[in-house]
Amino acid sequence: MPTISMFRGIKVFINWRDHMPPHFHAAYGGQEVIVSIEELEVLDGSLPGKQLKMLLGWAAFHQEELRENWQLAVAKQELFAIEPLR
Repeated sequence: MPTISMFRGIKVFINWRDHMPPHFHAAYGGQEVIVSIEELEVLDGSLPGKQLKMLLGWAAFHQEELRENWQLAVAKQELFAIEPLR
């Protein structure tokens, strides 16, 4: 799964062979979460509260870029990096 962003110990990635609905994965400290791109809701898994809030805030700010990367993944094209949380 290509990594599209990394910040504060959180690794964000999208799988090229993933299923609908559009979503991304994030990992932190051995935990993983799957978040829908459209609703920005957790579909599966969990992260510690502080990291999840940071991740969802980052995702809201970069939602359009996440959509674009999802479309690239569906087309099996190279994904682009998204600016990390500063």
